[in-house]
Amino acid sequence: MHSSDGRPRDAISVRNDDPWHAALDSACGEADRVPARVPAAASEGPGRAERTEPRDGAVSAADIYLEVQRGAAFQEVRSRYRRFVVPAFAAFFAWYVGYVVVATSAPGLMARPVAGTVNVAMLAGLGQFLSTFLLTWAYARHARLRRDRAALELRWDTQELTRGIPGAVPGGR
Repeated sequence: MHSSDGRPRDAISVRNDDPWHAALDSACGEADRVPARVPAAASEGPGRAERTEPRDGAVSAADIYLEVQRGAAFQEVRSRYRRFVVPAFAAFFAWYVGYVVVATSAPGLMARPVAGTVNVAMLAGLGQFLSTFLLTWAYARHARLRRDRAALELRWDTQELTRGIPGAVPGGR
């Protein structure tokens, strides 16, 4: 397995140095900018926007986050997210609007008994709840299998790049 910047990772190794928890609570006494530390993979490639660097050659946290956002790994995570969410939203919204439209425009159809006192409207309403839980399960599964690992790699890489820059880590003051 490789990280988002192409470094090989040992499948058995576990990181214990979480930069989110190792961040300083206070940025007192630290410089506003640190020397540039941008991975080669993030700065290569056609069509990359040029990074705006201050005259002293240092890079701000905003520059690093923008560079990561423009990177192929981030774009792939966002693409995987959109490929699931857009069709899932469209299907679920159509199912919901269809239920509401049929319930208001065809009350005779919705009142048709299916089994005893259970009618089509009750089954469709329960189907709304069932489809909500099914969609939630499918989204969580998709995120776990297709996005979480890549997003975690991006988080690690971004935090390694921004370590020591005041205000770069969420929760830092």
